Amino acid sequence: MLLKSSLPKIRWQSWVKPWQQVDWILFCLPVAVSMFGGLMILSTELKQPVTDWWWHWLVAIIGSIIALLLARYHYENLMRFHWITYALTNFSLMIVMIAGTSAKGAQRWISIFGFNVQPSEFAKIGMIITLAALLHRRTASSLESVFRVLAITAIPWGLIFLQPDLATSLVFGAIVLGMLFWANANPGWLILLISPVVSAILFSIPWPLSEPIKLLKELSFSPLGLAWAGAMGIVGWQTLPWRRFYIGALPLSSGAIASWALNMLGGELGVFAWNHVLKEYQKDRLSVFINPEHDPLGAGYHLIQSRIAIGAGEVWGWGLFKGPMTQLNFVPEQHTDFIFSAVGEEFGFVGCLIVLFVFCLICFRLLHVAQTAKDNFGSLLAIGVLSMIVFQLIVNVGMTVGLAPVAGIPLPWMSYGRSAMLTNFISLGIVESVANFRQRQKYY
Repeated sequence: MLLKSSLPKIRWQSWVKPWQQVDWILFCLPVAVSMFGGLMILSTELKQPVTDWWWHWLVAIIGSIIALLLARYHYENLMRFHWITYALTNFSLMIVMIAGTSAKGAQRWISIFGFNVQPSEFAKIGMIITLAALLHRRTASSLESVFRVLAITAIPWGLIFLQPDLATSLVFGAIVLGMLFWANANPGWLILLISPVVSAILFSIPWPLSEPIKLLKELSFSPLGLAWAGAMGIVGWQTLPWRRFYIGALPLSSGAIASWALNMLGGELGVFAWNHVLKEYQKDRLSVFINPEHDPLGAGYHLIQSRIAIGAGEVWGWGLFKGPMTQLNFVPEQHTDFIFSAVGEEFGFVGCLIVLFVFCLICFRLLHVAQTAKDNFGSLLAIGVLSMIVFQLIVNVGMTVGLAPVAGIPLPWMSYGRSAMLTNFISLGIVESVANFRQRQKYY
């Protein structure tokens, strides 16, 4: 009894104290999604000679541990080293260009001890940290600050685009737009930022009921593109703080002219890239979602089979390991980009709704952390991660049901991919650090 009383009392609270402010709902939901994703990957590989679904769970466990360790590390320290983070991000992307491993026509990986690591995935975290530090010191309420952010983003974005990795470059764009919006950028400026890309799509893709207007052999205009360029001229006239003037009774501004000209240039560059730069598989991915039946055994095969699998699940699905399309491997790359089609077939409409509801809860908790962070840096970190997750979720689910082009964007925490999984959990750990070091409050 005396010995027992002399021993120091160890309370379990002392073990969890470093994580007492962690958002456990936000932490547990991605872990649950990862475990469920491992089951769905197992289902897609049951009839295959080689299975590696267990890697998904193993990497998820490692990622969860990393996230918990990062939650104890004060996120404000990241701001002091953001230029080092930025330099390492660019250096890793340049290493890929020099000595990377190629697969499926792209050079995106570095082989480290026999494992292929994709630096472009981790570059997302580097850019979120860098942009959060920049926008913390100077908000995006001025054009100068916006252009500064774009200039800094241009280098890693260009290195990723040249790999080529169109999917990750699109995710970069979503991160930048989301963080600029949260940093008080004018919404009209953000529309103008993405408008040249929209013009390039409208000018280059042959849309139904929209025959191009050809002036020269290499110069044509799309009616939809012309209408969009005119609309962007109006947005520039209303939002850009540049000189206004009149031509007769017509009110104009240099902002309106610049916006219109930028979209016309973007449209023509889109036509040039479509005809001379993009590879055939890239063009097929961008256009096949409009009419996948045009090439049912080629570019449209993924999309058609994915939609059939989701439709076959009906309301309740066939059950785990029982989906015929999944078990007979009709959907290519189902364990990676098209994992959501396996959910639709084996768990039906109800299962898809539950998965989407869980992702909505994750996004809601990320937004809550951003709103309750104690400073702008922490808030911007959370918004950067939220922008990354939301964009990947919308595009991945959209492409499996035919509402978005097949862009090769994985579903967070569910698609097979070790680098992507670690990236998502590292991002989660950074956000949990923001939650852990904010003011004490009651959750709702």
